[in-house]
Formats: sequence, C-alpha cells, structure tokens
Amino acid sequence: MNVKTPSIYPRELLERMYQTMLRIRLCEESLIEPILKGEVCTPCHLCSGQEAIATGICASLNPSDHIFGNHRSHGHYLAKGCSLPQLVSEIYCHETGCSRGRGGSMHLIAPEMGMMGTAPIVAGTISLAMGAALATSIRKGNSVTVSFFGDGATGEGVFYECLNFASLKKLPIIFVCENNFYATHMPISECRVEHNIYKVAIPFCMASRQVDGNDVLAVYEAGTEAVEQCRKGDGPVFIECLTYRFHGHVGPDDNIQGNHTDIRRREERERWLKKDPIKLFEDYLLSRNVFDRQELERILIEVEKDIAEAHKFAKNGHSPEGKDMANYVFK
Repeated sequence: MNVKTPSIYPRELLERMYQTMLRIRLCEESLIEPILKGEVCTPCHLCSGQEAIATGICASLNPSDHIFGNHRSHGHYLAKGCSLPQLVSEIYCHETGCSRGRGGSMHLIAPEMGMMGTAPIVAGTISLAMGAALATSIRKGNSVTVSFFGDGATGEGVFYECLNFASLKKLPIIFVCENNFYATHMPISECRVEHNIYKVAIPFCMASRQVDGNDVLAVYEAGTEAVEQCRKGDGPVFIECLTYRFHGHVGPDDNIQGNHTDIRRREERERWLKKDPIKLFEDYLLSRNVFDRQELERILIEVEKDIAEAHKFAKNGHSPEGKDMANYVFK
C-alpha cells in the first residue's frame, strides 16, 4: 500500500473510502445467491476485486463532476454516491430501479449525482464522455468528466479517435482504463503487442500513467492530480489501473448453471486474491492506527445492514407491466 502517513489523509476521507469499497464488495457478493436462484435474470458483470479504482477516482471528484461507465459499473455507480436501493432494484428489473426496471445491470444512470450512464457496448460510452467534456469546455465550466472502460475497449477505433480529439481540444476528461488483463475470455497477451496500455496515450501528447489499481490511495492520488490538471485547462489525462476481477466475466462464474468455464489459471487467481484491495487497505488503516478492529467491524455491520435493506426494498418492487414497456422511449 501507499507508504504515506495517515496524517496526510483526513480520517473522514479514509473512512468514506473504506465504507465505499465495502459497499461495492458486499453488494456484488450479495447478488450471487439471487443470480444462482434465478431471481436475478439480467446479466451481471461483477466487479469484486476492482473496488479500489472506482472508489479512488470518485473520491477525487466533486458532486458536479460527471462519470460514464461500461458493462461492469455497479462500483462506479456506488462510488459516485448513487442510491444503493435503486441499484439493487434495477438489477432485479423492478420499477423502483434507477432505470425504472428497463435497463438492468448494464444500464445505470443517476444524472443528479453525476452518473451519466452505462452501456454494454464495448467502448460505447467513451465518445459520450468526450462529448460531455466538450460541452463543459464550450460552456467554460469547471466540471471534469471521467470515462471508465476496460482493457478490451482499447481495441476499438472510437477509443483512439476520442484520445486524439480530447487532446486536440484540451478537454477536461480523464480516461480511466481498468486493466484486469482479460478482454472477456482472451488474455491480454493474445490481443495486444504492447501490454502497458498507458503508453497508447503518449503519441497523442497526453499526460499518461500506470498505477496499482488495487491500492486505493495510489488511485486516489492519481485521480486528484488528474482532476487538478483538468480544472486548470491542461487536460486530458490517461490513467491505467492494473487490477483483477475475482469472478468470471459475467455472473459469479461464466455460467450461472455452475459449470466453471473461466479459463484463468487457479494459481493466477489465488495470487491476485492475496492482493485483495480491501484487505490491503484494512492492513494500512490498522498498521497506522487510523482505526482499530472494532471500528472496522462497526463499519462492516453498517454496510451489511444497508445491503440487506436494499434487497428488501428491491424485492418489494415489481417489474414494468407490458402496457408500460414503451414508456420513456423516444418516438
């Protein structure tokens, strides 16, 4: 973990980030049973293991800043401060969800919180994020936009077009690549010549760096520096965060019937489990006497209660009726 002393970070910030990481992890893990039971039918791309990225980046943002996600964005949504009950309800495809039950796990939105939307199309929201940053620039605003995407998105042409345009116009946008080393099932070694993705931004004369995506403080510092640069008009910035998802590409495994189709080697997964971002952060907080075990347990109990209440809220809802399915659709 980051070696700086806790006095550099406000205690409230450290508690908030720890709580956010726990909220994301416990929310994701709470979905496994409903998925296996068939109560949740929407495809769920769980982000367990990647919590430090969304948490660290969003902790560096203001409420008025914007973020755009992808197919694996439960963590982005929660880290931006959006409603946990509405997220779980949307995953159950109920009317009380953030997309009125019409979007499911991969179509999340809360514009009032700066969460401008997610979509399952690979690299599909990168251009939307760039457009939001362009709007800020034209209006001479002070907000920053963050585009979250996976390593697989860096194989799409629109990604490079957006890097070029954002750099050309010096847009206030942060491109955050969550590199978990697999594009669906294909390892990075089989689809990229250059494995250090952050280097792709260099030809576009863009500030670019690679950080440990399992170190929430390293991500927070990178995000804070990038936000400051964007607010000064010196954007854009590219951040590659190295991380690993603990589950399969979709669901608790790649097949919710229980057939293990995850191609990743067992030794590789076990090696990354030892780099659990939450465990690393807990060790940091305890070793520097920011919190004791009892205080961490208190935070855990509070989050567990919030998760249970969110599921209760969601299950009391209902799916959209057939006659209402066309509501909110532009004609």
